[in-house]
Amino acid sequence: MRDEKIKIYNGTIITPYRLIKNGTVIITNGVITGVIEGNADVADAIEIDAKGKYIAPGFIDMHIHGGGGYDFMDGDVNSFLKIAETHVKYGTTAMCPTTLTSELSNLLQTLDNYEEANKLNTSGSQFLGMHLEGPYFSKNQCGAQDPRYMRNPDPEEYKKVLYHSHSIRRWSAAPELKGALEFGRYLKSLGVIAAIAHTDAIYEEVLEAFESGYTLATHFYSAMSGVSRRNAFRYAGAIEAGYLIDEMDVEIIADGIHLPPPLLKLVYKIKGASRTALITDAMRATGMPPGKSILGNINDGLEVIVEDGVAKLMDRTAFAGSVATADRLVRTMVKDADVPLLEVIQMITSTPARILGVGDRKGSILEGKDADIVIFDADINIGMTIIKGEVIYNANSEMSKKSLGIIEG
Repeated sequence: MRDEKIKIYNGTIITPYRLIKNGTVIITNGVITGVIEGNADVADAIEIDAKGKYIAPGFIDMHIHGGGGYDFMDGDVNSFLKIAETHVKYGTTAMCPTTLTSELSNLLQTLDNYEEANKLNTSGSQFLGMHLEGPYFSKNQCGAQDPRYMRNPDPEEYKKVLYHSHSIRRWSAAPELKGALEFGRYLKSLGVIAAIAHTDAIYEEVLEAFESGYTLATHFYSAMSGVSRRNAFRYAGAIEAGYLIDEMDVEIIADGIHLPPPLLKLVYKIKGASRTALITDAMRATGMPPGKSILGNINDGLEVIVEDGVAKLMDRTAFAGSVATADRLVRTMVKDADVPLLEVIQMITSTPARILGVGDRKGSILEGKDADIVIFDADINIGMTIIKGEVIYNANSEMSKKSLGIIEG
């Protein structure tokens, strides 16, 4: 068979190390085979004119619950596919579908739905494995998670879940719970990422958890303990531990609301781009008009209200999920947190790729990597999303790349 080649040219390529103005990216059979300065000649290639826009690695969302009116906990395969199709329009080329606290039967069904959806997913963001958020959480830090299902880690239960599905990439839990350290060590032995979340832990407990395999802080700051007093004595919390443990990665909902710009700047200043991943934590209302929505399963989930660019509990006492998209995260970090674009892109591409263990094939525009690429303008408006060399989304046309000789980004 003849090699299928694509040439993306006339744009500024964002590599892990520099910006290449007026560069060319060459793709052969879905893999990047050239990153070149200038407009290179590529014989028999389909040409994509970036028209002076940025050519960046595809965005990787490690923590996402839904979008387009669907939630991964809805109990059907179609919801997985529709969510992937929604977020690919905003530059997300890969994601970790995320659960909510639930009954065991619902969790196992969601894992089965993932397996089936992963086989059928050809028109949306790729799936990189499931993220189980809960049910092993502190009820004092439940946030919008349902406290009815929160419990201590049960070896019989979590071993059954991990045996049931080998597609679990990460699992978030409160490390101070009874049995949580053993749980972390077990996850580590299987190569599953253990993360701290919805936790009231103090620094010393997080440090012990880190030594037991918990290497990531889930939606840093959100549903997480800070400095507290106990019997008149002051203790550092999980937030301070995330800062003090240099090797601990953190993920942040960089919508400018869950974390306002001063905190975004603080996270960047202390943890840096190499230890900070941007996540949407998006729920079903993402990409939908403001108004009432449901967090979790469409039939028995929690009613919420979407306004001011965020989902809130109906009494408006707390946030109930994000409606951010990946492009919004990048825009917020650049324009409101004053972080250089090169480092912001690192936070949503190569850093999550490293954390998830897929950095050898995803997360950067380098020869030999999967051709997961997004083209966007100076305001981070997405013009095109490419996954493994396939144009999955084109803002200017819904036509397949196979039907075009030259495509405008």
